This record gives sequence, C-alpha cells and structure tokens, in this order.
Amino acid sequence: MSEQNEPNEPSERAEAAERLRRAGYSEADVQREVTELEEKSTTAARIFDLRRIIGGLFVVYGVIVTIAGITDGDAEIDKAQGININLWTGLGMLALGLFFLTWLKLRPTAPVTRTLPPEAVEETRGE
Repeated sequence: MSEQNEPNEPSERAEAAERLRRAGYSEADVQREVTELEEKSTTAARIFDLRRIIGGLFVVYGVIVTIAGITDGDAEIDKAQGININLWTGLGMLALGLFFLTWLKLRPTAPVTRTLPPEAVEETRGE
C-alpha cells in the first residue's frame, strides 16, 4: 500500500533529491526528511490495515447482535422456527472479528524497506 505513495523509479528519487538540493537542503536534511516520511507511511499503513477495520466492525456488531439474541423472547425465537438466529449470528460475527484481529496481531504489516538511489550506493562503495 505504501509503495504507491513513494516514487518507484530510481530516476524519480534522484530528481526529487536534486530538487531538494537545489532548494538549499543538504544531503543530511534530505535523508532525514526521507526517513521521517517513510516512518509516517509505515504508521499510516498499520493504522489503516483493512484487517483492523473489518475485525473491529465485526466485533462491535457481533456484540450488539449477541446481546439482541440473549434478550430475545419466545415470540422472536418462534418466528425463526425455534432457532435463536440473533445469538448464533452474533457469535459467528464475534468469532470472525476476533479471527481478523488475531491475524493482524500474528502477522503485522511488513515495515517499509529503504531503497537507496544508485548514486548513494556508488558513493558508499567508493568510500
């Protein structure tokens, strides 16, 4: 997800770095800015992970429907041919929501790996 916001081509990265240098930023300023943006991008990717949103919504709605199923009277159960459909649906929604949240906890989003432009790699090798 976060790769869409970052320039994918090395030439785009080099052009962006060159624009910052022409604007009066040093190499350290450019690297610091890139690092800060990558950290923000990673944080945003974690916050807006769909597993968190789907899992949270299913848990909330599951609790509501389960409570409705627990408080159902005989008339509502008779309408559903003797099955407490609200209770079973609510428990299923709770299980699905907890599955998504457990999945998120066990397999968090991968951190963004920094890729250096070719110029930086060449400078590192030359030193």
